Amino acid sequence: MTFWFLLLLGLATYLMVQRSVANITRTPIWLLWLVLMTPALLLSGWTLAYGVKQPPPPSLIIWPAIICLLLYWLLFQWGRQPPMDKQTPNQTPESQSAIHPTAEQAPVRPIEPTEETQLRNCFPWSIYYIQNIEYRPQAIICRGQLRTTPIQAYQQIRANIESQFGDRFLIIFQEGFNGKPFFVLVPNAQAARSGNVNQQEKLTRPGLALLLVLATMLTTSLVGVKIAGIDPRTLASNPMILLQGLPYALGLMTILGIHELGHYLTARFYKIRSTLPYFIPMPFFLGTFGAFIQMRSPIPNRKALFDVSIAGPIAGFIATLPLIIWGLAHSTIVPLSDRTGLLNPDALNPKYSILLAILSKIALGSELTAKTAIDLHPVAVAGFLGLIVTALNLMPVGQLDGGHIVHAMFGQRTAMLIGQIARLLLLMLSLVQPEFFVWAIILLFIPLIDEPALNDVTELDNKRDILGLLAMVLLVIIILPMPQAIANLLQI
Repeated sequence: MTFWFLLLLGLATYLMVQRSVANITRTPIWLLWLVLMTPALLLSGWTLAYGVKQPPPPSLIIWPAIICLLLYWLLFQWGRQPPMDKQTPNQTPESQSAIHPTAEQAPVRPIEPTEETQLRNCFPWSIYYIQNIEYRPQAIICRGQLRTTPIQAYQQIRANIESQFGDRFLIIFQEGFNGKPFFVLVPNAQAARSGNVNQQEKLTRPGLALLLVLATMLTTSLVGVKIAGIDPRTLASNPMILLQGLPYALGLMTILGIHELGHYLTARFYKIRSTLPYFIPMPFFLGTFGAFIQMRSPIPNRKALFDVSIAGPIAGFIATLPLIIWGLAHSTIVPLSDRTGLLNPDALNPKYSILLAILSKIALGSELTAKTAIDLHPVAVAGFLGLIVTALNLMPVGQLDGGHIVHAMFGQRTAMLIGQIARLLLLMLSLVQPEFFVWAIILLFIPLIDEPALNDVTELDNKRDILGLLAMVLLVIIILPMPQAIANLLQI
């Protein structure tokens, strides 16, 4: 078992390194892979030598992880490619993110020599001293030196370009991988359709949203019947049994719906065109694949990106707390056994999560001891899934909510490095909690490059930075197991 797990982990880690950094560092991929795999190899060696019943000392887990992360960063920086503006266009990773996803993929209309003069005149030397203009199939990249604050430069140059070219282009202000900000002009193919009064109504499609809500209510109720301990085959003779699945269905859909409404309402506040929340019904597993919204217009700046991204996890977490506390209070205490685990709602060991353990102790008090587990009430199952959804969305990788949050806080370049480290840490955590291994594999296929905001250079204020760090703390206390010292203090 250890061999196959180590093999899968090694393959996953190699794919992660190859997909993420092969194009931006000259350091051999095998060397970076070996550094990342060293902690896992050490832990596997300990298991082979002493067996699974003797846990490794904490120093064997902590110090190799710290040293290997530092060594990985040093090797990555040592082989870092030269500044992106010195590479050919086909070698420039930033060109992949320069084309904004909300812009229609159509060839840019050629700019005549007279128009290029007009374009250059849009960049006053005291605001942004333009040095060269690059023409790409679907964008015009303007590079130069920033002479003032990013927000002032973006506002002034955007106003100048709009006065000369109208709404012909989306103006994007990004920070390159060499740390220098540059402007991108992308064809605004949606501008011709923006005057359509019925477009917003067609975009929201309330009939489809309601139909998906009803379908998901049915599928989650069917799953809720199983969670309540009732044989679903009895539904044919007594359809009223379906009502027994409503506590789980209503709890889970409330959490998911409020999460997406947080995104939707914040997007509407910033006048970002977006769909209504759409649920995804599924007649097995959890009863749903979750819910989502789609944003159909660019995000104006990193402040809006941060607010829209964090609104969902915060709203969903606030909705989760009363449900999981109530559900835990009405759950049943069962003896701790070999089948007790993180994903077993009939015998859940709350110590696999710091936050879950604390909430369980608050709800159950002295009934919960070190030798007991919890048979979750259906509402508690929904609340527990709400915590998992919050944690998974807060993972700081790519286009997940957490990826958007760290992008808004630190910029795209640093966010990519944070995403890479997060992938590695989750893979290492899966050695301790194998339940996370599947999610760690999924993260490998989520691109690290996030969509840029129109003004992707102006930084956040301190309040938002603190709120973003608190969101990352919430992620940590949900996914990390309870330290034994604290568990002894809480008597669990």
